[in-house]
Amino acid sequence: MIAPPLVPRGFRSAARRLVAALLCLVPAASALRASTGTDSILNSPHNLSANGPGTIKAATETEVCVFCHTPHGSVSAGALWNRGSSTATYTPYRSSTSKAAVGQPTGTSKLCLSCHDGTVALGLVHNRGAAIKMRDGVTTLPAGSKTSVATDLSDDHPVSFRYDSALATANGRLKDPALLKTGAVKLDHNGQMQCTSCHNPHSNKFGNFLNVANQGSALCVTCHAQPGWSATGHATSPARWNGQGHNPFATKAALGATTVAGNGCANCHANHAAPGKARLMHNATDDQMCLDCHNGSVAGRNVQSELNKFSVHPIALTRGLHDQAEDPLNAARHVTCVDCHNPHSSSSAKAVAPHAPGALAAVKGVNTGGAVVPAVSREYELCYRCHADSINRGPATVARQSPETNLRLAFSPGNASFHPVAAPGKNPQVPSLLPPYTTASQIYCTDCHNNNQGPGAGGSGPRGPHGSAYSPLLERALATTDYQAENAGTYALCYKCHSRSSILADTSFKGHYLHVVVQQTACTTCHDSHGSARQAGLINFNTTYAKPSANGRLGFAKTGLFAGNCSVTCHGKDHNALPYGPGITARWTSVRPGSPGLPAARH
Repeated sequence: MIAPPLVPRGFRSAARRLVAALLCLVPAASALRASTGTDSILNSPHNLSANGPGTIKAATETEVCVFCHTPHGSVSAGALWNRGSSTATYTPYRSSTSKAAVGQPTGTSKLCLSCHDGTVALGLVHNRGAAIKMRDGVTTLPAGSKTSVATDLSDDHPVSFRYDSALATANGRLKDPALLKTGAVKLDHNGQMQCTSCHNPHSNKFGNFLNVANQGSALCVTCHAQPGWSATGHATSPARWNGQGHNPFATKAALGATTVAGNGCANCHANHAAPGKARLMHNATDDQMCLDCHNGSVAGRNVQSELNKFSVHPIALTRGLHDQAEDPLNAARHVTCVDCHNPHSSSSAKAVAPHAPGALAAVKGVNTGGAVVPAVSREYELCYRCHADSINRGPATVARQSPETNLRLAFSPGNASFHPVAAPGKNPQVPSLLPPYTTASQIYCTDCHNNNQGPGAGGSGPRGPHGSAYSPLLERALATTDYQAENAGTYALCYKCHSRSSILADTSFKGHYLHVVVQQTACTTCHDSHGSARQAGLINFNTTYAKPSANGRLGFAKTGLFAGNCSVTCHGKDHNALPYGPGITARWTSVRPGSPGLPAARH
């Protein structure tokens, strides 16, 4: 047997490219008879010949591949390229959290842009003496069309950057690029992400020339690894999607998606021509993007309507300020949906206080020591991000003798008393507690601050402190001014956990009935709903009504079980270290529920 002549590997590769290019020069009509598959370039918009199926095509030219390739005299030997490159300077993609070094387009991306930036005539090919004439006077890809990305690439998925293990590690949400060596999504020979990593210009099998069918964002998750994504509602929801913000560059499969799960990442992101450039969001305002679905049209409950209530987290007043790279404590004061919810990780998983539920998964917070944590494990850690050490936190809603707007300090387990948010309370005897609460219980911030029409209030609205009829974002009414008639509604928030019957029967304090019912003193005039650093019983007087006693002091001293004394002047009466407790008769205990001339306690 005579051995075949040795042919250098580079020559063999070039020969294969030459044969492929020659085959491309077969007139389109003959080629169509030979190949009728749906993935053939002949049946795709990239067939710019006069016989092509698209609306943009040549007037008379019947060759197909000539618009990009030539077997002789090519501009670029690697691709037998038949077009000149654009001379445009591009505006690359930028974001505050990007770890990739994205510059001017290189490699195959530069080749793609020779048509898709709209600056080079479609028929301007290297091997013809004159440009190929296009039908209907079209010269370049029309500006504003979905196929023209123009020269501003800041609203497009970044290309021409090196995707290596160092980038994956620095980003923390990218898969190891070694996984791309065997799949349909590949890097170029320089290890760079290019247009051809996602697009196959010769096959439109999946629509928009994508390499992989993107149903359920299968293409996106080839590279992107968002923690918790597979369990989030955005990846699993069977809710019928309303089409808001649909990505026009989705695949054929995703174009037909009818559910949130089917559309996946494209519910929020557009990989080209994204209005919200930095994160490729389909809406320039991230909150409105959320509300496109969470207005009851897709999501089961209408959050948007909650934001129109009397007391709200003021999303509409602070749009466009959030940035993932911002200082989590002292950024410009704002609140957005993504300050509290991570759409890539949020789920419907339930939790028990103080643990954070799935809706708050993977969002930053501040722990009881004041340190920033990358992902909250306790609900209060999220609230602390804005309502604790931040210098931009809001003002107090009640004038206190010891004002404390830093809720991390107000709920500190080191305080003399506190509502049991960060730790179980210190008082072992609270006879007014309603089941299932005990003195060992912990509660959520949202047990008090929540939707007044949500499940916690017996309604069917969405959970969470989005909006409420009661300020400050309270789930139930709570009067904070004196001289209001006591009833179940006036102090409904307190009576959610504390028995009204027990309170008005003076079970723990012999003056509750007199103060609340007779003298119409608000609960908040004596008690601080969050905590008191120096006084037991959550005592932290409202100085609008409470002034120092004749002894110069303003305060409460606990002296035993259900016993203590008060130094305060209130409602024109001076309590000069006035004691109360078992066996002690004081001025405020001279009347009892049901005494003549006084209203009976309503149980």
